[in-house]
Amino acid sequence: MEGIIIKNISNDYVVKSNKKTYVCKPRGKFRHQEVTPLVGDHVIFDETNNYILQILPRKNMLIRPSIANVDKAIIVTSVKEPNFNTNLLDKLLIIIEYNNITPIIVLSKLDLLNQEETENIQKYIDYYRHLGYSVIPNTDLISIKKQIKDQIVVFTGQSGSGKSTLLNKLNSHLNLKTNSISKSLGRGKHTTRHTELFKVSEGYVADTPGFSSIDLRNMSNIDIRDNMREMFDNLEYCKYRDCMHLKEDGCKVKDLVKKGVILKSRYENYQKFIERK
Repeated sequence: MEGIIIKNISNDYVVKSNKKTYVCKPRGKFRHQEVTPLVGDHVIFDETNNYILQILPRKNMLIRPSIANVDKAIIVTSVKEPNFNTNLLDKLLIIIEYNNITPIIVLSKLDLLNQEETENIQKYIDYYRHLGYSVIPNTDLISIKKQIKDQIVVFTGQSGSGKSTLLNKLNSHLNLKTNSISKSLGRGKHTTRHTELFKVSEGYVADTPGFSSIDLRNMSNIDIRDNMREMFDNLEYCKYRDCMHLKEDGCKVKDLVKKGVILKSRYENYQKFIERK
């Protein structure tokens, strides 16, 4: 029988098929093949003996969080308490696009901003939308639900940004645990303990721990450049076709940063990512 893994705790995998769920173990051959089933995997399983027999081909896979076949990633980004973090946002955008996943930016706590802060955040919203990203306030549940329909979606972002709170609003039956912000650390207390897919708005959503701790070590400098949209899109206008937009002369990107066309924070983050080693 064919199904999808919707939950994993230790070596137990909950497989959903035809509206029923089965708690299955992977066959020993996976261990010998050094293959690990992941949440989101489409599998062939023995519903009588509760064994996963085969993992069907994957669209993509992530290591942290451990999940496969992801269509979209909703990056929940707080604009205050904790403050707006462009470095983490840009890092996540690069990693998500590198994995052939569509990123969606959802902004939380906009109501905490004063007028000056609101105007400043709007500049970022306009810029990211200009790059082609969907940017949605976390209060626009209708738009968020449309993004989830018929998709496998991961929620990620900084701790304390309201991921679990938003999921509870999208599906009140989830009742996911939430915690207050740790004022001393400036971040939320971790509450998610495992990877699980929840049925939300005719799609599957994972509240996934640890995504924000992913780094760029497995990506080359060229991977980073080519998955940061304006760095790749303007490459053809540079003097050198292999331009990394750092110290090269005739660089279109550096020129656009000076003119204010490319957001300064984006370029500064790009430099930090390239120099990460």
